Amino acid sequence: MAIISTLLKKGIRLRESLEQEYSSPIDLQKQQLKKLLLKAERTEIGKKYDFHGILNTFRLGNEEFYERYKDQVPIYDYDSIHAEFWQKLQEGKKNITWPGAVKYFALSSGTSGATSKYIPITKDMVKAIRRTGVRQILSLSKYDLPDSLFSKGILMLGGSTDLDFNGTYFSGDLSGITASKLPIWLQRFYKPGKKIARNRNWGDKLDQIVKKAKDWDIGIIVGVPAWLQLLMEKIITHYGVKDIHEIWPNLQIFVHGGVSFEPYRKGFE
Repeated sequence: MAIISTLLKKGIRLRESLEQEYSSPIDLQKQQLKKLLLKAERTEIGKKYDFHGILNTFRLGNEEFYERYKDQVPIYDYDSIHAEFWQKLQEGKKNITWPGAVKYFALSSGTSGATSKYIPITKDMVKAIRRTGVRQILSLSKYDLPDSLFSKGILMLGGSTDLDFNGTYFSGDLSGITASKLPIWLQRFYKPGKKIARNRNWGDKLDQIVKKAKDWDIGIIVGVPAWLQLLMEKIITHYGVKDIHEIWPNLQIFVHGGVSFEPYRKGFE
């Protein structure tokens, strides 16, 4: 394992050194917008708002592309874009807002309007999420971390990977959709494992993780702060310890997203 962890760390450093550093956010965003418009110009939404015409303005070398895009493409809320476009995706139609059909829909928590909103998750989006996750790991090369950390378990606390299927598409939590498509090399380190990850009963899932926690050597935890705080409190209470490091002494990294960490900082500390 020492050899594996050393190779992983060196590989991460090498790969990160090959990542191009960018200093101009506007250039990055311009490049990304151009890629998206090129990809979607032959879709229904691309034809309606003349993505091809917007792309022609990129050759002018100024901010014309932005003004043209802003003038031609309106701002949608969920209800309007679902009614006009995304509902067709749920019916199995292709090339509506992105090339091809959409087989996965993430269910939002539903803060307004419908109790739960269906967000289309394309293959390209899953690839982008995976790529971002890899880049997060690559960023570890910027920190002075021991080689041994790179052979520790990675606990990813999310929704069930047991998705619903209605004959046309799969639906479930975004974290469940992405966790069901982890890269093969990451599965070696992934916890809580496929069996527990499939559990749809949230309380039962937490109890299963608590029971297995003492058997895992976790170095990285990933998830929404509220969920992870609840889990760690349950582990601490169950084993009668002072803090989580008595169970996972090698825990050093916490990766989160979706919400601000500040409201949870004191509890975590």
